[in-house]
Amino acid sequence: MERTPITRWLPHLVATVFVLCGLLVGTLIHFYANQIVQAAKPHYVINRPEYIYAGAVNKDRTFPCQTTNPATCFGPKQIQAAYEVAPVLAKGITGKGHTIVIIDAYQSPTIRHDLHTFDTLFGLPDPPSFNIVAPDGLPPFNSFDSTQVGWAAEISLDVEWAHAIAPDAAITLVLAKSNQDIDVLNATRYAVEHNLGDIISQSFGEGESCVDPQLLKQEHELFSKAVAQGMTLFAASGDQGAAQYTCDGNSYFLSVSSPASDPLVTAVGGTLLEANGTQGSYQGEEAWDEPQYQAASGGGFSTVYPRPDYQNGVAQIGGYRGLPDVAFNAGIDSGVLVVWSSSGEGEDLVFRFGGTSAGSPQWAGIAALADQLAGHRLGNLNPALYAIGRSNLYTQAFHDVTSGDNTFVGQDGQGNAVAIQGYSAGAGWDAVTGWGTPRVAKLLPLLIQPPSSAPMRPLLFPFR
Repeated sequence: MERTPITRWLPHLVATVFVLCGLLVGTLIHFYANQIVQAAKPHYVINRPEYIYAGAVNKDRTFPCQTTNPATCFGPKQIQAAYEVAPVLAKGITGKGHTIVIIDAYQSPTIRHDLHTFDTLFGLPDPPSFNIVAPDGLPPFNSFDSTQVGWAAEISLDVEWAHAIAPDAAITLVLAKSNQDIDVLNATRYAVEHNLGDIISQSFGEGESCVDPQLLKQEHELFSKAVAQGMTLFAASGDQGAAQYTCDGNSYFLSVSSPASDPLVTAVGGTLLEANGTQGSYQGEEAWDEPQYQAASGGGFSTVYPRPDYQNGVAQIGGYRGLPDVAFNAGIDSGVLVVWSSSGEGEDLVFRFGGTSAGSPQWAGIAALADQLAGHRLGNLNPALYAIGRSNLYTQAFHDVTSGDNTFVGQDGQGNAVAIQGYSAGAGWDAVTGWGTPRVAKLLPLLIQPPSSAPMRPLLFPFR
């Protein structure tokens, strides 16, 4: 057989190799470029305050939504009465000497004015100090940007209602330059590393699997540092029931919310409060579920954090962290009244707000009262909360919310129906309302001296 000389086919071989190498290199470049883009693509925490116009500021008026029975909105005095905060305030436990830190994004250019107007409207003193810190600067406020307007609403709600519960606590508002995960983490880091206050409130979140794992690790390390400094951390548990937005924001999936799912954070779920709108006398509660707004109390079980020790022995909780830990009124049709002038609809207007984002700052106010009563920071409240929940003093310190569920029913970005099966409220802890809502006068001493610790002292129930 005649052999073909190598000099005849070698050039073709070399050319073919070059073509194949070129295709391979191009494919690799395309693949890694996409990976870099995906890694660099920012992700965002979500806040979703729900609000309805209630009327214009008039210090002599009662809002119509307060006059129904049960009420469809509440001012500070009614919430203070319903959750038994009023007897504590009457004894001089007002949060004095302590500072609540509120983490939010962007800004509300009218917040100082609105807080003062809120205080005048509802007969509250101005806080001893109200500081605003923006560690990385802020973009100019754009009233045509719905994201910025949404955060301005959140800021108004958070600041005014933390103050409504603890009127003599100082407030420091720490603002991220955007709602990107990394910017919000940086703002929180600044608050912790500069030890800006005793309590931190976070009224935002996202599906915990949507957070970059490295960022989630950094966040948990930061929360560990905060708790080591004696800080107390709160976060809203979410407003889509057992669901969260998918990571692309186009639909929903079964998930709990981060940062609420972190075991060092006290997660605050939602209820529908029934109370008298003028006196605030408590009538009852059920789990927050308002399908007309595609809204319900966030809750469920983490897929990231194992069950923390303080949840051991809770029958409803398996191998992973359950949330929420506690709850507060979150109803939109039974919301809290907020002065907000940066809505784009006019100055000195009052809106009715709902969502679990209303509960986090109010629980932060409760923690400020507890810190003052104790004479020191109490740090992570979860071990004490679960000790109380397992004790025979539970129903003295909490309203146990036993009816309702947090199944989510809504629509995705294309208008398709979405239903995420949730959980049911029941006796004791549940994945809708946690241990329930606070009876503050009886709860505070137990936070300081949990039932499983030392023998109880006369301090136990000083507010009658």
